[in-house]
Amino acid sequence: MIKTEDAEFHEPDSADPTWAETNYFGFYSAEANLNCGVYTLFRPNLGVVHSTICLNSGDALLPWHADYCDLRSHLPIPEPRSLLNYSLANGLTVRTLEPNMAWHLTYDDGEGTSIDVTYRALMPPFDIHDPEMDPMVAAQAQDGEFAWGTAYNGHFDQTGHFTGEVVIRGRRVSIDCVSTMDHSWGPRAERGAPNMSWLHAHFSDRYAVHAIFSFDQSKGGEELILTHGYVLEDGEIYGLRAGVGRTQRDDHRFARRVELEVTDKRGNVHHLRGTGLTRFPWQCWPNMVGFNVLARWECGTRVGYGEIQDFFEVPGLTALNAGHPAAAAFSG
Repeated sequence: MIKTEDAEFHEPDSADPTWAETNYFGFYSAEANLNCGVYTLFRPNLGVVHSTICLNSGDALLPWHADYCDLRSHLPIPEPRSLLNYSLANGLTVRTLEPNMAWHLTYDDGEGTSIDVTYRALMPPFDIHDPEMDPMVAAQAQDGEFAWGTAYNGHFDQTGHFTGEVVIRGRRVSIDCVSTMDHSWGPRAERGAPNMSWLHAHFSDRYAVHAIFSFDQSKGGEELILTHGYVLEDGEIYGLRAGVGRTQRDDHRFARRVELEVTDKRGNVHHLRGTGLTRFPWQCWPNMVGFNVLARWECGTRVGYGEIQDFFEVPGLTALNAGHPAAAAFSG
């Protein structure tokens, strides 16, 4: 169960320099086809924070083809240290309005690009380690628990409502969307993480689906294997107990089409079809690339939007591109 104090920094397991604490806030404008990501990865034992601000509305096969991208890896952690309220040297300020439930985000690069959005949760944090919330964990009980290596030793996902505005070099885009954020803590090495597809489909503030899948990149990364997820429906959370999926990837490994069938703890089955609208290779931290797309989702007659993030390690990709058997070592 996620507690109020989990909104703050956690005590590291040890002096491990790879210990990390992260927040990701992803939001979008479906009308402008604009996908936005605000990410921080703190390394408290090193005293630095990695932060990326990425805004993309088109077909960006290279980071510099995006509408806007600012990647920083060695920003100092502000003192006194607090995840509840901090301002970084890249122009990002994150202020907690209600722990684990509401935040105000601002960013200003001083050159005409800025962000001013407020996030308010539509649900409590979904703890992927809590068997009361997550049927996948309850079924595994003793072992097999997916924690994305140790990086997800502590982790929650949460769907909420973003409102505000993004300005890209003077061009103003209103933000009013339902989307998903997350918070993680644990040792996070810069090599050795398994593949993961972190995705969600938002149809309204009354219906949304979020899921985490693993996949085997040595087999094309097409078959998706459910690890965690939930359905948010009419204010209630229903953890996913089973699910399968298939991703049709293009020549650059971005998701073009995704078919999902997930079953929640009530036994209700949800069929979703996603189509990628944008492409952006998010360099979330060294040695890792998130092949990110903003997707248009269909579920029956419902139409929604949400992000698909497919994570591949660079060493695994180089082995895969070379046709080397080592590529299998990086599969999910």
